[in-house]
Amino acid sequence: MLTLTGSRSPRFCDGLSRRNFLRIGALGGTLTLADMLRLRAQAAEPPPRPTGNKGVIMIFLSGGASQLDTYDLKPDAPKEIRGPYKPIKTNVPGIDICEALPETAKVMDKIALLRSVVPAIDEHSDSNVMTGYSEVVNRVDPHPCFGSVVSKYRGGLNGMPGFVSLRGMSRFGTEPAGLGLAHRPFTPEGPARENLSLPKGVSGAQAAERRDLLTRFDTARRDLDASGSMAALDAYTAQAFDMIASGAVRKALDLSQEPDKVRERFKGADSVLLARRLVEAGVGCVTLSLGGYWDHHYEIFKKLPTALPTLDRGVAALAADLSERGLDKEISVVVWGEFGRTPQINHGPSNAGRDHWAPVMSALVLGGGMRMGQVIGCTDSRGGYPKEKAYSVQRVLGTLYNRLGIDPSQSFLSTAGRKMDILEDREPIPELIG
Repeated sequence: MLTLTGSRSPRFCDGLSRRNFLRIGALGGTLTLADMLRLRAQAAEPPPRPTGNKGVIMIFLSGGASQLDTYDLKPDAPKEIRGPYKPIKTNVPGIDICEALPETAKVMDKIALLRSVVPAIDEHSDSNVMTGYSEVVNRVDPHPCFGSVVSKYRGGLNGMPGFVSLRGMSRFGTEPAGLGLAHRPFTPEGPARENLSLPKGVSGAQAAERRDLLTRFDTARRDLDASGSMAALDAYTAQAFDMIASGAVRKALDLSQEPDKVRERFKGADSVLLARRLVEAGVGCVTLSLGGYWDHHYEIFKKLPTALPTLDRGVAALAADLSERGLDKEISVVVWGEFGRTPQINHGPSNAGRDHWAPVMSALVLGGGMRMGQVIGCTDSRGGYPKEKAYSVQRVLGTLYNRLGIDPSQSFLSTAGRKMDILEDREPIPELIG
């Protein structure tokens, strides 16, 4: 492979290493963007016809956030259940949330709070919320992740990819399964941040010169190729260059394009702003993590003072930003982890923590033209079990598909050649969409 930027990987001021220009667009570190374009063509896929909303942002609280210390406080419960945080009023009468989330409280009219989402499995994996199925199920019958479905049935707009994961990939939960490798996510190790932008100091004109250099470099091989395959490969490489060099891609990744007041609003939660810019530019789905790792078995009340302000800043800034830009009808957002945490505080006073809890968790939904400023569902007095309006993870995903105009009853062939539906429990949540 011809390397156009030398043997060393230059580093930008954000500290990310830029790989050589020809491998811009690597998928999972092994496939180039040109490879992806070839895979899609080989699958004879027609270009998706986007309908419905512009896109979805999925904020994943990796490790499982505590519902009792965020959005479902139980101030009247015993001390060993309620924890040290007190509830505060929001700008919607009757809705209280944790006192450590004051900015979110100010924009609750732009948020819908689901207090009785049922993960139904104790499993540290992206799989359940990203696909609607547990890792145990996906090890036998892999299901495509939400972003891969969006990539196939909605795609990207304006030359943007259909699916970007700003949190990388895991073995289960971020794969396209039977939809094909062309629908794997662009990741930070690939094009999401690193490989969808030009190397430092390389202008669009210089990129064009380098592309011309490749064209001249390959002339001899094309002359020797009687089958025409080299010409086809060149066409895909040209598309990859065009994607990287397009103004839309570079602008979406450049946070300096935002006014100072917007960057200040998202300070400390820059990935949320980047996600909004990517979806606004045409990406169908962006996933990211926020607030670090939420698996607080120990010292939860020493760690939450660091995690909660980041969550608060990111959610509140995004809710206000989407509303002000008129994107609250076009972009849907979900904020959740893989499960909740135990009502009982465990491990003694010095190491107090909450363990995994599969029966229930809280989730936030905003935007997408859905009904905001409400609480859907509730839990018992201990915050441990759904009391009413319990909705599965699949129902939440079905609602997001609905907003995008994607029918989740569509089927695909599994890796074993078996016909499978995208979701089984797929009806959208009526309180959100009416």
